[in-house]
Amino acid sequence: MQNMTNTRRIPYPSDMSQAQWDAIDLLLPCEAERGRMRENSLREVVNAINYRWTTGCSWRMLPHDFPTWQTVYSHYRT
Repeated sequence: MQNMTNTRRIPYPSDMSQAQWDAIDLLLPCEAERGRMRENSLREVVNAINYRWTTGCSWRMLPHDFPTWQTVYSHYRT
């Protein structure tokens, strides 16, 4: 599982720019003070969702440098 630090990877064309991320960052839910801490960056989750919509791949075919497909799908459904 990926942690919250910036992992270096080659960006995909579907990745959000910093300006796009700044525009939606405040709209996404903050991490809860209690309970389990997030293990994945929300930005990477959003990038994975964008990748899926751009390429038309199935959830299970997301590249391995994104969070697991189950995690991305769960965030998408929420």
